[in-house]
Amino acid sequence: MSTDKVLVFGHQNPDTDTICSALVYADLKQQLGMNVEAVRLGEVGAETQYALDEFGVDAPRYVKEVANEVDKVILVDHNERQQSVQDLDKVQVMEVIDHHRIANFETESPLYYRAEPVGCTATILNKLYKEHDVSIKKEMAGLMVSAIISDSLLFKSPTCTKEDIEAANELAKIAEVDLEAYGLEMLKAGADMSDKTVDQLLNMDAKEFTMGSHNVQIAQVNVVDTNDVLDRINEVKAEMEAVLAKKGLSLFLLAVTDILTNDSLAIVVGEQTKAVESAFDVTLNDGQATLKGVVSRKKQIVPQLTNALS
Repeated sequence: MSTDKVLVFGHQNPDTDTICSALVYADLKQQLGMNVEAVRLGEVGAETQYALDEFGVDAPRYVKEVANEVDKVILVDHNERQQSVQDLDKVQVMEVIDHHRIANFETESPLYYRAEPVGCTATILNKLYKEHDVSIKKEMAGLMVSAIISDSLLFKSPTCTKEDIEAANELAKIAEVDLEAYGLEMLKAGADMSDKTVDQLLNMDAKEFTMGSHNVQIAQVNVVDTNDVLDRINEVKAEMEAVLAKKGLSLFLLAVTDILTNDSLAIVVGEQTKAVESAFDVTLNDGQATLKGVVSRKKQIVPQLTNALS
C-alpha cells in the first residue's frame, strides 16, 4: 500500500462529468506536486468514450475497492456514501469537489470541501486551475467542456448556470472545438440505446438516494428515440422489479430523457409509485408517465420526490 498516493474518483455508474472531473482534478493535483491517480467505479459510457477519444485521453482504471491501495481519497461529483466506493469508511476523505446536495456524509477529520450550485463539477475545476495559477492543457480543457455539455444537456438543463456557459465557452477555445457542433455529436453518441442491454440501460447512470425513510433508485438515460427503451418495456420493468427486491428499495424510477424534445418518460416500479404521481402531478398509466420539460435528475426529480416521500 502507498502511504502518499491519493486516488480521486466520482460516483458509481459514472457519467461524463464523473470520469472527466476525476481525470482533470488528478491532472491539476499532479501539476501541484501531489501523487494522485484518477480511477473509476464503473463502466465508461459511449458519450464519455466519445469525449476521451476526441481528446486522446485514456479512461481511468476500474477499481472495486480503494483501501487495499491507499489511505486517502478525493471525491469528485458526489458525496453520498451509497453512491461511492464500497469501502469508503476504511479510508480518509481528504477533499470533496461537488455540485450536488449533501447527504449521508460525515468525516472523522477536517477536509477541504468545495460545493457550488453550478451545473457541473468541471465548472468548479476550471476555477481551481485559475486559483492555483496553473495553465489548462488542450486535452483537459476538452474533457471539462465535454463534462459541462453533458451535465447541462448543451445548456438546456435548468441546472445550467451562467458560470457553466462562460466556462464552456472559455474552455472550448482552449480545446479548439465548436461548442454546438461538437456538443451535439457527443450527446448523440451517448443517446443511441438500440444496442444496449437492459442491464446497461438501468445501470449506465443510476444513483441511490435516501428520501425520508425510503431508499430510492433513480436511473436516467438520454435518447433520441424513446422506442429504444419502450420496445423492451416488459424486460425493462422485470429487471427493475428484480433490482427493487434485491436492494430493498421503496421505489425505482427510470427517466428516459429525449434530448430533442427535452421531456422525460418516467417508468416506475415499487410500493411508493403514488409519490411519483403527487411529486409531478401526473397519473401513471401502466407505471409510466411523461414529465414535460423534465431533463435534470438533480433539480427536477430528486427534490420533488424527496418532498413527496418525507
